[in-house]
Amino acid sequence: GGIMSGETGRRLIELIEKAMDDLEITTSEYMEIMAAAAEDSVEDDRERALLGEFNSLIGNGTIKRVPG
Repeated sequence: GGIMSGETGRRLIELIEKAMDDLEITTSEYMEIMAAAAEDSVEDDRERALLGEFNSLIGNGTIKRVPG
């Protein structure tokens, strides 16, 4: 990936870490994470691990999706 994927990756990490802190995520933030993840910008092991953790926390209800 180039400069673009680095930026997306940083944004992805920020959003996921915020969601993990708040234990909630807005619909728009969730969509942004999914879009960033779908862009093949998740090449970094840390990003991939975070994304996996995020998905299981969403899946088991630890992180709640809220309107917004």
